Amino acid sequence: MVKVLSGSGVGAAVFHRALFALSEEKGGKVTAEMIRQAEWISGLKFTDEDRALMLEGVNETQTEVARLRAVPLDNAVSPALRFDPAPGPQIPGATDGGWVTEKKGAPVDRPRSDDDLAFATVAELAALLQSRKISSVELTRLSLDRLRRFDPTLSCVVTLTEATALKQAEQADREIAAGRARGALHGVPWGVKDLLAVPGAPTTWGATPYKDQVRPEKATVVSRLEEAGAVLAAKLSVGALAWGDVWFGGTTKNPWKPEQGSSGSSAGPAAATAAGLVAFAIGTETWGSIVSPCTRCGVTGLRPTFGRVSRHGAMALSWSMDKIGPIARSVEDCALVFGAIHGPDGLDPTVASRPFRWPSSIDPRKLRVGFVQKLFEEDRAARAEKDEERERLRQWRELDLRTLSTLRDLGVEMVPIALPDSYPVAALSLILTVEAATAFDELTRTGRDDLLERQVADAWPNVLRQGQLVPAVEYLRANRIRSLVMAEMDKLMSGLDAYVVPSFGGDNLLLTNLTGHPAVVLPNGFHSKDGTPTSITFIGKLYGETELCALAHAYQQATDFHRRRPGLG
Repeated sequence: MVKVLSGSGVGAAVFHRALFALSEEKGGKVTAEMIRQAEWISGLKFTDEDRALMLEGVNETQTEVARLRAVPLDNAVSPALRFDPAPGPQIPGATDGGWVTEKKGAPVDRPRSDDDLAFATVAELAALLQSRKISSVELTRLSLDRLRRFDPTLSCVVTLTEATALKQAEQADREIAAGRARGALHGVPWGVKDLLAVPGAPTTWGATPYKDQVRPEKATVVSRLEEAGAVLAAKLSVGALAWGDVWFGGTTKNPWKPEQGSSGSSAGPAAATAAGLVAFAIGTETWGSIVSPCTRCGVTGLRPTFGRVSRHGAMALSWSMDKIGPIARSVEDCALVFGAIHGPDGLDPTVASRPFRWPSSIDPRKLRVGFVQKLFEEDRAARAEKDEERERLRQWRELDLRTLSTLRDLGVEMVPIALPDSYPVAALSLILTVEAATAFDELTRTGRDDLLERQVADAWPNVLRQGQLVPAVEYLRANRIRSLVMAEMDKLMSGLDAYVVPSFGGDNLLLTNLTGHPAVVLPNGFHSKDGTPTSITFIGKLYGETELCALAHAYQQATDFHRRRPGLG
């Protein structure tokens, strides 16, 4: 239990500097006793168990701080923080929201079975609904039934919003019958990661301390999907406070291999979409929370440019890194959903007004596309300790190389590139640690972090405590270095429309989450032994979702990996 000591206002900065001084006196290594001696300065008191868990992380932070200190910084380098001198909510001005239309193609026949219907794409469902070959109520009942049927296996549902869903579906059917179809999402069932507020339903953040929380606001993304006529079927599981696939209801499972977790933190959205329980879902990403579960579950995810989608009504983990995006069965589906949710709302001042076009008239062969040569050539399998993991990584590398061949076969110009490596990108993860510790400062100070499900070194309770020990000066130094990294990425992207990279290669995942670049992750194959999916990631220019989706869509249309289904029965 963490207890607040009264009368202490010196702060965590002095705490950390005290540890630094103590560690230098004792040979550079922080010990549990040093932490105990310095605790009074921060106004916190940890248990022996807390200190034991913190040791490794605190010493790692000391090393990261030393690496960051080694980077020379001119006084002209500012932090990667945006200051808005106008107080209060942003007032949206004129916005070019772009246009998004459903694909006009050959008529779509009603699928022969409910299973086929459950795995239809959003575009296909739109055609069926608007031609009245199916009703929204029928489709919604199918989604609700599948959510009930498979949740005992997958543990992906936090709250089934049945009454709301059926009411919305009935309204959609009336409007479509009257010739007032709102667009591709009208009448389509979807699910939302339980970080986003829906009035009248719990918004649990996947964490025991908040499992009964009901918030009064409605998330902007939820409002916009309602306006598009989509049908909210469920609030879906999230790893506690947006980390991993473990929440207070258990571990969310991978539909392709139910004995395996679905990864996270958008655990429920990825699992439910992959299993055909909803047509699409909304996830969030700060550092891999869309990319990772989409990879594990074999679905497609769009992580938009930072500041593209309003975060109003969403749990804040990292104000400078959090992003909201769609998870679906295809790039086209993600584009249709993104078209409905992006743009300013006057409530999240970080949101920019930039156009998005779908369908795109862009010819992917005219795009200049990079590939991170070092990461495609890297033999990650050589570092694996177990034969099974070595073979999995070897196969994944082969599939990644095959992705490059497919793109070349499509006539896409592929240019070898190297990611910026002048600065210690991995050490910049302390930005997330500090912002998260700030977001959940009260949770730590009241000791309610003991209620979180995972109480190990590599989990939020321990990491949030570590974040309390990072001085503000070091946080701002890290953000100044982040500015330099952003400048290097801007220089790299000035000659590209997009690049392709192994999904977990090098520092790319953290790098692009720090710089705010958009990503599309999609399946590019399956492991031969257990049939679980692999993925590839496309990275776009800032606000370049149109070009990014056009490229990823072209690749996906040349393959059928997104059409395959897990064998849940």
